[in-house]
Amino acid sequence: MHIIENGNVAAALGVKLCRAAVIAAYPITPQTPVTERLSEYVEAGEMKAEYIHVESEHSAMAVCIAASSTGARTFTATSSNGLLYMHEQVQWAAGARLPIVMCVVNRAISAPWNVWNDQQDSISQRDTGWIQMYCADHQQIIDSVIKAYWLAEKVSIPIMVC
Repeated sequence: MHIIENGNVAAALGVKLCRAAVIAAYPITPQTPVTERLSEYVEAGEMKAEYIHVESEHSAMAVCIAASSTGARTFTATSSNGLLYMHEQVQWAAGARLPIVMCVVNRAISAPWNVWNDQQDSISQRDTGWIQMYCADHQQIIDSVIKAYWLAEKVSIPIMVC
């Protein structure tokens, strides 16, 4: 039995259940607990995956693009300005029709510095060619991550679970 404490844990559990082979991680509030939990699963041997701690969000998507291009099931997560920073790579992933799954833990991108929920980070990416799935609760998050892998691999389009 799994206790799903919050949405970040739900997202990580969904990725674990889908057996992602490559996880590219760069911490940014409030998504850091997603990738932290995944690193714990990998370290404990509960998940057989290559966990790559990268130097930026741009690099996280580059790793996912490279791994997905070889057929590996990939995952990354980001939020707010991190998503904006990886914008170039987000466009590339969609154009290459790679079935990457990315969780976007929505956070405001406006000044002054803000860590509160706001969907403008993911909405700003609506025309990049990614399918976006928006979740209302923990159950929808875990279900959407699982559905995202199935759908992304079926239609060869990357998916953001927001």
